[in-house]
Amino acid sequence: MKLLLDECIPRKLKNHLGAHQCQTVPQAGLAGTKNGELLSLAEAAGFEAFVTLDRGIEYQQNLTGRKLGVLLVRTSTNRLVDLLPLVPEILRVLESIKPGELIRVGQP
Repeated sequence: MKLLLDECIPRKLKNHLGAHQCQTVPQAGLAGTKNGELLSLAEAAGFEAFVTLDRGIEYQQNLTGRKLGVLLVRTSTNRLVDLLPLVPEILRVLESIKPGELIRVGQP
């Protein structure tokens, strides 16, 4: 699966996401882009899922009709050490996420 990791996600997380093809927002040339436009550009670039820590995305964006799914990772910080315990759950969710779907993993 082709994944786009939001700017708030440590880039080293992609080394722990198995066979998924991962790029960070800056690597994709999209740094500083607002969420609505970012999702549209990500879709146009063929990304199938967007991984973010931005809890506001579920209230700010209508995902109906989107070509990619959004994985919202909920954790106390964006440090890699805090994200690594969630990797098994992230990988499990990525197996079944559908376009236009938002799935939350981690702490409420």
